[in-house]
Amino acid sequence: MLLEAFGSILQLLYLAMLVLAVVALVFAVTAREDAYRAADKQKKSFWLIILGVTVFVNLVIPILFLQIAGVVASIVFMVDVRPAIKAVSGGGRRGGSSSDGPYGPYNGGR
Repeated sequence: MLLEAFGSILQLLYLAMLVLAVVALVFAVTAREDAYRAADKQKKSFWLIILGVTVFVNLVIPILFLQIAGVVASIVFMVDVRPAIKAVSGGGRRGGSSSDGPYGPYNGGR
């Protein structure tokens, strides 16, 4: 019974790693090539190869060491590269602060 629970937890972990890799690959594919250069990150082709290999490893060759390396690459892309690309290509919020109103910042009547 304990082994079955451990097996199902591992299956969920493998699924989560695959989903993270696929989502990172989709974001890498949809970003513009010039945004990578403008954000001073690696080339788009570099990230497509790394993330594509990660998805392939998760689907075909379930070797835990390679999967962990792929998860690290996916996390680096999602945490570092994607926000930089988004900021360069004009994505994200347009305003500065969360207290900004339609006519500028709201300072509480001070």
